[in-house]
Amino acid sequence: MDDQQGAASLYDRLGGVYNVAVVIDDLIDQVMDDPRLNANPRVDEAHHRVSRAGFKYYVTEMLCGAAGGPQVYTGRSMGDSHRHLLITEDEWRAFMDDLQQTLDKFQVPEREQQEVTAIIESTREAIVLAPLQGGP
Repeated sequence: MDDQQGAASLYDRLGGVYNVAVVIDDLIDQVMDDPRLNANPRVDEAHHRVSRAGFKYYVTEMLCGAAGGPQVYTGRSMGDSHRHLLITEDEWRAFMDDLQQTLDKFQVPEREQQEVTAIIESTREAIVLAPLQGGP
């Protein structure tokens, strides 16, 4: 039994789409209302323009697929959907803090937290504004 459990996908260990959707529902509400993120006027505008339900759907779809579930992410690329927001490193850290708070709230086990965080971190380069390179 332990061998099977060790081989179970992250998707299965998280409990499938229904459990992931509940966590993402909470996370997106937190993110969209986070004053640290909404201090960026581009992010604030997007949070008031984009449908929460649609945002939750795409994030759930993306995480489920990346975690080994049958879902296939059908949204725009991370770069295309975030580049114009000019998201800073500080804003990324605030988002990751929101993620950590949500994972803790739902008592996601440490191993699964680390794997979910790694999936989200893998999108960072496409989302966060690259720092300007110094002079000569």
